[in-house]
Amino acid sequence: MLVATTAHTTRAEEAKPSAVNPEAREQEIALALEAGPAAVSAKAGVYVHDKDGYIKARASQNGFICLVDHRIPSAVEPQCMDAEGVKTFLPKYLLVASLRAKGKPEPEIRQAVKAGFASGRLKAPKRPGIIYMLSPHNVVTIDEVKGVAVPFPGHLMFYAPNMTSADVGSDGTPASPVFVVDEKTPHALMIVPVPAGGPGGGHVHPSH
Repeated sequence: MLVATTAHTTRAEEAKPSAVNPEAREQEIALALEAGPAAVSAKAGVYVHDKDGYIKARASQNGFICLVDHRIPSAVEPQCMDAEGVKTFLPKYLLVASLRAKGKPEPEIRQAVKAGFASGRLKAPKRPGIIYMLSPHNVVTIDEVKGVAVPFPGHLMFYAPNMTSADVGSDGTPASPVFVVDEKTPHALMIVPVPAGGPGGGHVHPSH
């Protein structure tokens, strides 16, 4: 576990200075595209980090956008989101990245996200949809406040605004076939692990 975490942390560091380092930019694009199935990634748009947050590296041909999210600085969360996610989750990711690029402290960033939903600047998804996280290099956030992220196998995320694990008959653990993270919030997600040869999962609880 420690070896994996170190390796992925390196990938996270490589993913950030893409505007300065062309090689890092290509690595970040490749990592972002790992998140989706080949049929999705082939025509998806891509965002990468630069000194001000995210910039568009490639336009979307199918409504999907792929990027490497860092909900906390140590996380590496490659994602490919559908058109509804582009409308609702992408603005949150752009806000977090822009504030972090300005050097804002993490508690202030979390508060800005909450304020964004309260004001209507950020919105919950209005229809069912999906965010793919199929990369074998996921290091997902399990405690946003404490800044903890750990490796987690590939999985699918479905929009579940304000839902809980109990709503889908789950005990809320990653050992379940489905569970909900960020429960009772506008950006809650229903997580379905994909058992495709990844690490045993089942012991951590990503919060995304």
